[in-house]
Amino acid sequence: MTASPTTLLAFYALAIAISSIIGGLLPNWLRMTHTRTQLVMSFVSGFLLAIAVYHLVPHSLIFVGTPDAADVVAWWLMLGLVGMFLLLRLFQFHQHDFSLQGSDGSGDKPVHGLSWMGIALGLSLHTLIDGVALGAAVLGASSSATVGLLGFGVFLAIVLHKPLDAMSLTMVMAAGGWGRSARFSVNVLFAMLCPLGALLFFFGVGALEVDSEPIVGSTLAFAAGAFICIALSDLLPEVHFHSHDRGKLVLALFAGMALAWSIGAVEPEGSHRAPPDRVDYHQVEDGHF
Repeated sequence: MTASPTTLLAFYALAIAISSIIGGLLPNWLRMTHTRTQLVMSFVSGFLLAIAVYHLVPHSLIFVGTPDAADVVAWWLMLGLVGMFLLLRLFQFHQHDFSLQGSDGSGDKPVHGLSWMGIALGLSLHTLIDGVALGAAVLGASSSATVGLLGFGVFLAIVLHKPLDAMSLTMVMAAGGWGRSARFSVNVLFAMLCPLGALLFFFGVGALEVDSEPIVGSTLAFAAGAFICIALSDLLPEVHFHSHDRGKLVLALFAGMALAWSIGAVEPEGSHRAPPDRVDYHQVEDGHF
C-alpha cells in the first residue's frame, strides 16, 4: 500500500465507525431472520479465526523478533484468549439471535430497561481491544511494507463483526423500551470507541522513545487470542448447535476462512519471514534459532 500509516488508520477508523452505526440502525430498516443471522455469524467466525491464525500470529512472531519469540507470542495469545473468554462470560454481551425480536426490538422475553448497560460495558471493552489490535497492525506499517496489508485484514475482521455488536446493543435497548433517539446516541458513542482505541495505541506507542516492534508483536498476539476466543467460544457454538441449514453454515464458515487466507496472496513474497537485520546469526550458528 502506498498510503501513509496515518492516512490508512484514518480511513479504517472512519469506515469502522460508519459500519457500526449502520449496524445499530439496521433493525429499523431490515428484519434479521434466524437463517440470515446464522449465515452472517458463520462467515464472520471463519474470517476472524483465519485472520488470527494466518496473519496475526505469523506477523507477531516477526515483530517480537527474538530467539524466544514463540514463547512470548504463546503467552500473549493465551492472555488474549483467556481475557476475552472471561470478558464474554462476565458480561455475556454477544446476543446475536435477532430473529426473536421485531424491528422495534420487541420479543417474547421481557427485558429490563437498564439491562443494556451491562451489554454496553462488555461491548465497549471488547471494541477497545479491537481498536488496539487495529492500531498495532497499522503502526507496524511505518517499519514494514507488509503490515499495511495486515492492517487491512484486521480492519475487515472488525468492520464485518462490528455491525453485529452494534445491532445487539440497540436491539436490547429497544426491547427495554428506549426510544430511537436514545438508541441512536448510544450507537454513535459506541461506534467511536474502536477508532478511539486504535488512535490511542497508534499515537501513544508511536510517541514512546523505545523500539515499538516488540510491543506491536505482543499486541498482535494478544489480539489473535481475542479473535480466536470470539470465533470459537461465542460465535461458532451458536452456529454449531443449529441442526438446520448445516450445509449453508459450513459453506459460509469456509468462505470467511478463504477470504482471510486470500489476503495473504497479495502480500509480498517472504512477508512472513523475518528480515535479515532481525535475525540473530549467532543463534543460527549455534543451532538455537
